[in-house]
Amino acid sequence: MQTELKLRIASGVVLAAVALGATWFGGLAFQLLSVAIALLVYYEWSTITGLAERDFQGNAFGWLSLATIAALILLGNIGYSLPALLLAVVIAVLWVSLKKGSWWLPGGIVYAGLTGISLAALRGADNPGLVATLFVFAVVWGTDILAYFVGRALGGPKLAPRISPGKTWSGAIGGTVCGVLAGTAAFMAYFPLQDLRIPMLALVLSVASQIGDLFESFIKRRFGVKDSSHLIPGHGGVMDRVDGLVFACIATLVLVLIQYVVSDGRQIAFGSVLLGL
Repeated sequence: MQTELKLRIASGVVLAAVALGATWFGGLAFQLLSVAIALLVYYEWSTITGLAERDFQGNAFGWLSLATIAALILLGNIGYSLPALLLAVVIAVLWVSLKKGSWWLPGGIVYAGLTGISLAALRGADNPGLVATLFVFAVVWGTDILAYFVGRALGGPKLAPRISPGKTWSGAIGGTVCGVLAGTAAFMAYFPLQDLRIPMLALVLSVASQIGDLFESFIKRRFGVKDSSHLIPGHGGVMDRVDGLVFACIATLVLVLIQYVVSDGRQIAFGSVLLGL
């Protein structure tokens, strides 16, 4: 048990260092990180759901779609990646409808595609993008860590026993409180707090991250697997580590796109809009 815990801690430190290093440098470094996570997420999704065995041709199209989105991100054309994702999903839905393939195909394209797009868009290339990314990391990591320890310490009623028997309401509430505090502290390290907008945003993202955690638990329970893969020593797979981050980043993407529509399509910096700068 101690060996497993040490391995888990060591892997966690390395993962955090890679994520924070790529976040600090931004640009191509963070784009590569975003693309790598998206591709690994699709690999694990297709493995868990058995897409390669159920629908080899459909799964090949899924890989082509993710490769196209990855290329657009790396070329700095994130604005074209969302239309490309939408087109890929439409084609995947038509494919499944006509060929009676697996509906997990369009689901995987959406999940993995939005993972890469939302991560890359969040960081962007400006200083507000750096702060916004650190803010989201603080919320998600604070939520995840404290939810685990508070849940283990206090126990109590289960949050969603049919999906994830180990999660409790005490852990969810404790994680949310910590996520809000951690996110607010990260923001205040760069900017003064003038109202409750940032804590409220942290609250929304903390809840979104926990929904993402439950969603991944549902997928694994649906297919009877313990871990999404064994790519990360002591942690399982990439999906196991980024499930909450994925949903939090997707939530930020939705919020910024809403603001984009409200502002009559005016070009706006992602990080600045998210943090209200």
